[in-house]
Amino acid sequence: MSSFMSKQIIVGNLGRDPEMRYTPEGQPVTEFSVAVNRQYTNRAGEKIQDVVWFKITSWGKQAEVCNQYLRKGSKVLVEGRLGYDRDTGGPRAWNDKNTGEAKSAFELTALEVRFLDSKNNGGETNIPGNADPSLPEGEQDIPF
Repeated sequence: MSSFMSKQIIVGNLGRDPEMRYTPEGQPVTEFSVAVNRQYTNRAGEKIQDVVWFKITSWGKQAEVCNQYLRKGSKVLVEGRLGYDRDTGGPRAWNDKNTGEAKSAFELTALEVRFLDSKNNGGETNIPGNADPSLPEGEQDIPF
């Protein structure tokens, strides 16, 4: 059996404050969302603003540091493993708990998080990930 890895790199801003919790085994997990913006001019000369949202999950010491220093609006670079819906091969899909509305999102399990705001620790800070490979696959890909 061959093994491969797909690494994605995104740069954007947090859409909300991080949320940290612990697994039953005591492993810290922090989740946050990042908006990646792209602006361009179409053929008609109109400026178009695209926003793509990513749900980020970080583990271990990285989770603790992200929870401590990141806030809504913080600029970050995230390198991570892309999560996907195993049934469709596309973004994860679920039904909203409150409205029942179908939703989908791109998800990354953070391998490394870099703080890009100058207000965070005096500049760019790298926080390497340490996703626990001993956790079951479902535990590493927790939906929001």
